[in-house]
Amino acid sequence: MNKLKNIKAFTLVELIVVIVILAILATIAFLSFS
Repeated sequence: MNKLKNIKAFTLVELIVVIVILAILATIAFLSFS
């Protein structure tokens, strides 16, 4: 139960972090390919 609560609590933060990292990597890849 505690693990599920921790996962729920960190889901939003991790999701934002992952999106930001993916956006940066995608931008770098796009710029380097074009």
